[in-house]
Amino acid sequence: MWIKNEPLNGRHVTLEPLNLSHVEGLQSAVADGELWTLWYANVPTPEQMKEYVERAMMKAEKGGVAFAVINNASGRVVGTTRYYQVDSSNKRAAIGYTWYANRARRTAINTEAKLLLLQNIFETYGAIAVEFKTHFFNLPSRNAIERLGAKLDGVLRAHQIMPDGSLRDTAVYSIIASEWPAVRNNLFHRL
Repeated sequence: MWIKNEPLNGRHVTLEPLNLSHVEGLQSAVADGELWTLWYANVPTPEQMKEYVERAMMKAEKGGVAFAVINNASGRVVGTTRYYQVDSSNKRAAIGYTWYANRARRTAINTEAKLLLLQNIFETYGAIAVEFKTHFFNLPSRNAIERLGAKLDGVLRAHQIMPDGSLRDTAVYSIIASEWPAVRNNLFHRL
């Protein structure tokens, strides 16, 4: 596998490879804000969390890496994120499946988690590009991705069928290797 399934440690947050011991913490995190009710996001209910973690672990066996996001100050699980669609031959991957408890939103947690993920993939693994994808109408996610310094590559229209049967237009963003130094400086400044 191109990207190793190992923890990433920061001052505010630790990203631990996702496993079944994180289910209870993720159930608590997802309940803080009832995130599964967001019509434009695919976030599991507390009852679906064990299956969600098992599926993420199976995908990790095929090259992706899923993480539990741990708040270092409290030691509590506050969300999850992952590398997916990992393409080792082209040195690129997507970062996503990210969601946080309300208590963790708009804090240093997401900023540092993205810094750790991007620093790891660009500086350790020599990535050429990293993608971010979100529902066109998920404005909080789009704004967060844009604050990172990612650029909008385009919109994939009628890209996915949502659980309610509606069609999702997917906004696709990326950061390329030549942009990474400026993005890194921006993230350090924001921390």
